[in-house]
Amino acid sequence: MDHTTPHEISGRRDETTTRNQPTMSSGDLHLDGAALILSLPEDVLALISAHLRPRDLLALSATSRRLRDALYGGGADKAWLAQCRRLLPSPPHLLAWRAAAGGSSLAVCRFLHSAAPLLGALWAHQNPELGNLVAAVPGFLSVVAARAIPQELSPRLRWAPVFELLADAHGRPAILFLHGHQPADLFPARLSSLQPHANVLFLEAQTDQDPIASSSHQFPRLAFGDRRRLLDSLVAACRVTLPPDLVAAPLFARSEDDLPVLAARREAMLRLHREAGGGMVCTTEVEGLLEAKKKGEPTPLPSNGGERIRLRRSLSAVAGYVRNSLRQMVTRSVSANSRAEYVDTKHLPLADFLHNGESVGLSLRGARVRLSTYRAWPSMHDNRFALYKLTLQAPMPGREYAGLWGGTFGWPPGRPEDECKPRKALFFLLLSYEVDSEGKLLLIATKVLEGTHYVVHPNGSSMFIARMCEPSTEAFPWQTDGESRNVDVERGFAGEGIANGYGFRYPGSKPGSLFVLQDGQLAFVWRETGAVLTLQRLNLEELMKKGERVPALQPVPNFAYLTKSYSNVFTGFPGSSASPRVLLDLASPLVAAPSHPLAPPGCGTAAQAWLLKPGFLPTSDLLKGHRAAYSNCSSSSVTKNGRGITATTCRMDDGLAVVVIAG
Repeated sequence: MDHTTPHEISGRRDETTTRNQPTMSSGDLHLDGAALILSLPEDVLALISAHLRPRDLLALSATSRRLRDALYGGGADKAWLAQCRRLLPSPPHLLAWRAAAGGSSLAVCRFLHSAAPLLGALWAHQNPELGNLVAAVPGFLSVVAARAIPQELSPRLRWAPVFELLADAHGRPAILFLHGHQPADLFPARLSSLQPHANVLFLEAQTDQDPIASSSHQFPRLAFGDRRRLLDSLVAACRVTLPPDLVAAPLFARSEDDLPVLAARREAMLRLHREAGGGMVCTTEVEGLLEAKKKGEPTPLPSNGGERIRLRRSLSAVAGYVRNSLRQMVTRSVSANSRAEYVDTKHLPLADFLHNGESVGLSLRGARVRLSTYRAWPSMHDNRFALYKLTLQAPMPGREYAGLWGGTFGWPPGRPEDECKPRKALFFLLLSYEVDSEGKLLLIATKVLEGTHYVVHPNGSSMFIARMCEPSTEAFPWQTDGESRNVDVERGFAGEGIANGYGFRYPGSKPGSLFVLQDGQLAFVWRETGAVLTLQRLNLEELMKKGERVPALQPVPNFAYLTKSYSNVFTGFPGSSASPRVLLDLASPLVAAPSHPLAPPGCGTAAQAWLLKPGFLPTSDLLKGHRAAYSNCSSSSVTKNGRGITATTCRMDDGLAVVVIAG
């Protein structure tokens, strides 16, 4: 009698069926999988691609020749377009980018993926102390690095271009241009490398032989003076000029109307870069320029920066001469009393570097290096032409206030549209979260840009620190804002705010409170003084699109300004300081100041006297923001050409003298 259960019968039938079916090889499964993917509609492939990474699509293309042909052909354009939207969630005019890339979304995706370490990042250098903040934003199939100029609060943010990185015909980020003082001038260069997690951008020189090794290992070995002279010589030799009809073209699209001129500008830049050989200059020509500088032949002086930059460079040259002389004496002593292998061979001779190839050119290298930071501000070298990446935390639940904020001192908060009211210095603060040694969450506001004329707080200062686990016991001092509306305070946190002005690398602090106001605004109030710093979140990319482009510095200092400066090196631009209406009429520092009948004795010997044009009387805030209040102000009068002229001379405790002429 058969006692087989129904389950056993079912199992035997399944086993028999399986045994009788033909066996499918792994190759058939592979082919069927590829056929299944290829049979999907393009819209479905685009939807799937939006949830993958570019490396996943590349790995998929490596599994089959049919898949490779499909993913690299025109049939998968929507899939790569979905990747572009994933890499850049809000790409400006992405379809116009694709048209400029020959209709290839793959080329656009390749560019966005390669340039990802730059896009949306903030870069800075320690000098000048008023701020050297550079933001990398999307251009037109390019990345535009632009510097926010220290300025007062105004309807239009002022910025200056630093460099542009363009995609070539295949989407590789290989076309590089530096920007200088004149808008029509461009300086072609090359991107030697850009690591995926780069945190430092080095401006260097590379030879045509083994460029990566030359840039990565040889150029940093040159002495600082040789590096600076070589970069300046390359800039002087490789300059190209935009066509006149494209000089005023925007760098990024503000509307659909800008797309045709942007496309024409890009084509012109690609042509200029190709005709200039990527900015590579014959070695003999560079050696001739270096020799001319060594002999003291006159070279064009920068039109921006004036006598102050020239004076600082002269003082730096003297200090460098003394430093090098001492080093040479020590080196001679070592070589005379030690074996030859202990002689200092730290620096590579410039001639040896140039002899590595037949031509040399500018290059940009993005590298990942170990950086020590103090409260979101990295430690920076003072002799490297480099920009350092700032850690920009993304807002998330429990850490909602991370990111870039801007604001002003005083209540009510400053408004950009208040043209008639006295404007306030604009501050950019980088808010980030840290956990202290006791495990408590802190919100730290690091200053990255200051709009005063003379630095009050050093770069990297913690303007305030709020303890997010400790509610504030203080009440917000004001009940209404500038429009007589009631102020709603959502939350308050106890903390400390910066106490001392410049002169302290790590300034002291005084107690205060951070308040979260309506509309997402923040306000930090110092308890003793009642001073208030009001902030709102910034979208720097949108502000630059709506902002105003101003002339940049000379190309090399424009990339990284290595001269120590506590004043605003951008004061030649309207509205770029705390007193724009005065500085609009400031002439260059007076070279012939002692010859003026009203100039104080010796006021021009250190290039620290300024002359205002007639019609501007001295005001109490003329020297506001300097290290010390001005004193010893005196007035004098003379008659010249039958006309009375009055001058007020103000001397500062730190030696600054200002001559104010009224006629």
